[in-house]
Amino acid sequence: MVNQSILRTRDNGFTLIELLVVLAIVALLLTLASPRYFQSIETSKETVLLHNLRNTRETISHFYSDTGRYPETLEELVEKKYLHSIPIDPISELPWKIIPPEEEDKGKVFDVKSSSPGAAKNGIPFSEL
Repeated sequence: MVNQSILRTRDNGFTLIELLVVLAIVALLLTLASPRYFQSIETSKETVLLHNLRNTRETISHFYSDTGRYPETLEELVEKKYLHSIPIDPISELPWKIIPPEEEDKGKVFDVKSSSPGAAKNGIPFSEL
């Protein structure tokens, strides 16, 4: 009679070849998925940038409509409860580039632009959005 415990111990593990095949399949799936993942992150950052710029510009316009002047700083929009907090530039995470109005006595913040280098997927530089 053959000892059954010896036969069972050989079937309990994976061979090196089986592990290498599984690792090769996982690596192949990662090479297919990772470019789409990183592309979607960049697209999301661009979308958030456009939303933050649009929202901040609308808020500056509302402030001007209410007070007859532009804000002195972006913090003034937060202090007067026009914004909950100052939105960030998601691409560079640097402060906004502030464009003053043509009439100097009307405040100091007419518009905001991104200070991110580079261009969006449509070819327009971030600083011109």
